[in-house]
Amino acid sequence: MAQVMIDIRELEDVIRRVVRDELAQILVKEPGTFYVDPNSPLYEDMQDILHRKVQGKVKLHSHVEVWGE
Repeated sequence: MAQVMIDIRELEDVIRRVVRDELAQILVKEPGTFYVDPNSPLYEDMQDILHRKVQGKVKLHSHVEVWGE
């Protein structure tokens, strides 16, 4: 059996990539899977961010800028 040594940062990167890929596949296969209750604080925060984006008060980064892909 082969052993591979990686540090915790590399492991975290691998885990993030796997989770991101799996979530992307789920969202493509099952539209409507991701739901945020309009009464939740997260929904309110997302609305606030969108409002500030429209006003030009915040810049959202692209997928490539964030993930380097």
